[in-house]
Amino acid sequence: MATASIGKQQITGLILAGGQGTRMGHIDKGLQAIDGSTLAALTLQRLKPQVASVLISANRNLDTYAQFGYPVLQDEILGYAGPLAGMYTGLGQCKTPYLLTVPCDTPGFPQDLAQRLAFALKLAEADVALAVTGEPGNPELHPVFCLMKTDLLPSLGAYLRSGGHKVAGWMLQQPHALAHFTDQTAFININTPEELKTFASLPGTSP
Repeated sequence: MATASIGKQQITGLILAGGQGTRMGHIDKGLQAIDGSTLAALTLQRLKPQVASVLISANRNLDTYAQFGYPVLQDEILGYAGPLAGMYTGLGQCKTPYLLTVPCDTPGFPQDLAQRLAFALKLAEADVALAVTGEPGNPELHPVFCLMKTDLLPSLGAYLRSGGHKVAGWMLQQPHALAHFTDQTAFININTPEELKTFASLPGTSP
C-alpha cells in the first residue's frame, strides 16, 4: 500500500479550452462571459490554489488566453481530436510528475478536486485517477477531471495514433482509480447559451 502523499507542488493543472464549441454555435466556450468574468477565468480561479502551475490548452484566440499569464498550448495533433489531444500536448509540456486536467466549461468543480484525486491515485497505486458521481454500483464517470502521471505520454500517443479518441476508453486501459464525489452539480458542464444562463443563476456558482 502506498503511503507517500502527492503534494500540490507535484501537480500541474491543465485547462482544456481547445474544443470547437459546436453546441455553443462554434464560438470559443472558454471566453464566454459569466458573472462579469469568463468561463476560463472562473476555471482558472478555482484551479490555481490546487496546483503548482497552470497550462492552458487552446486552439483559437491564443493571444487572449495568453493574457491570463500562463503558457498556452495548441494541440500537436491537428484536426480537433478532442480532449485527449489537449491532454497529450499537456503531458509533453508538463514539468511536474502529475498533470491534473479540467475542462473550461465546468467552472463549479470541487475545490478539493486535486487533493481527492491524488488520494485515490496513491491509495490504489494507480497511474490515473478520475472523478465519478452517482451510486457506487452505477457510477457516472467524469474522465476529463483526472489526475495522471506524466509518464503516460507514450501510452496516450499510441492510443491516439491507433485512432482512439474516447477519454474514458484510454483511461480505463491504464491502472486507474475512481474518486467518488457526492455533489453532482459540481460537474455541470455548459454546452449552450441557455445552459450558460442557467449556470449563472445557480446558487454557489459565482466566484
